[in-house]
Amino acid sequence: MEFETKCLHAGYQPGNGEPRVLPITQSTTYTYGSTEEIGKLFDLEEAGYFYTRLANPTTGAVEEKIAALEGGVGALCTASGQAATFYALLNILETGDHLISSSYIYGGTYNLFAHTFRKMGIEVTFVDQDASQAELLQAARPNTKAIFGETIANPAIKVLDQEKFAAVAKKLAIPFIIDNTFATPYFCRPFEFGADIVVHSTTKYLDGHAVQTGGVIVDGGTFDWNNGKFPQLSEPDETYHGIVYTEKFGNAAYITKARVQLMRDLGAAPAPQNSFLLNLGMETLPVRMDRHYQNALAVAEFLTKQPAVKQVYYPGLKTDENYSLAQKYVPNGLCGVISVEFVAGKKAAAKWLDTLKLVSLEVHVADIRTCALHPATSTHRQLTDEELLQAGISPGLVRLSCGIENVNDILADLQQAFDKLEG
Repeated sequence: MEFETKCLHAGYQPGNGEPRVLPITQSTTYTYGSTEEIGKLFDLEEAGYFYTRLANPTTGAVEEKIAALEGGVGALCTASGQAATFYALLNILETGDHLISSSYIYGGTYNLFAHTFRKMGIEVTFVDQDASQAELLQAARPNTKAIFGETIANPAIKVLDQEKFAAVAKKLAIPFIIDNTFATPYFCRPFEFGADIVVHSTTKYLDGHAVQTGGVIVDGGTFDWNNGKFPQLSEPDETYHGIVYTEKFGNAAYITKARVQLMRDLGAAPAPQNSFLLNLGMETLPVRMDRHYQNALAVAEFLTKQPAVKQVYYPGLKTDENYSLAQKYVPNGLCGVISVEFVAGKKAAAKWLDTLKLVSLEVHVADIRTCALHPATSTHRQLTDEELLQAGISPGLVRLSCGIENVNDILADLQQAFDKLEG
């Protein structure tokens, strides 16, 4: 099936007389005819549903769809994007391990890496993703277990050179984990460029309507977990009577362990209702993403002509420093998110935001309605001034997320805000 068709049909195929639309299985538990059957489920001898924290038919259909869209061997949905990133890394990182990450990442992810991981005994080195491959390799240590980046950085709107990061990961024999939230699999499929694990905040474009929070981890099924660096996967797990994930589950070892161990113990599972809403959103993903991109490109071009604007960050513009990378990795479209830096700095940015009418001032991004915020005082508020600069965030930076309204209405609202700013 082509991508657009997968968005509608992958993951759920109704049988004769069954609901055409994916139904909500709103149940925490499931019944069986014998203790032997339930025992086989708990021993991972058979697949099935026995408790919704681990698996649910509605969520399972959504996981299968997302895996199909990304081209992975399996997926695990979580209660939030933050939980997905946390699980994706905790699945292979332990106390004493080291992670390399691009510094151009979402503020919540930065805090997770820089502070919470440190408390857990996991060290993180933040690197400039534009550095050469040789420079990136210099950040590695003997205990480095993964390298992380974002397809399109939030909110710097920088495009990651995925093949460079994948080459570094290959030389170090570690997985390359990437957050593909902004591009979505419609515009970019990182497995095709060497990524091993993909994560999303499904709260954003995959849902599209700002009605549910969720996340997902997708396993590409290509990494060799038997290389001696990942005993969590290649040695016996005593909590399952000595099962070895790589032996039992082959190329799905990573995603299986994330489900049966981390989700079992930490429990950040999505509600079936949320999975249902996520599926509804994904059915229209291609149509929405085309419109988001078209609107954002028009708005970005408009913003470059405003005297109050110092810089527009949008790789769809030929003048953007990441234009060539965008043509390589996301040639058919980017996302609806633009970052705008104001000449007069923080006060001008705040005044402009406060005078918007159609555009909502809110702590969200990437849904069907246009919204905006000031990262330095909201999503990245916990970062120091030095950390903000490392993440590409200046005091006068505004993140503008273009929705799917008529673009003329978006432009009119932005223009009236500029008029008041100049006045």
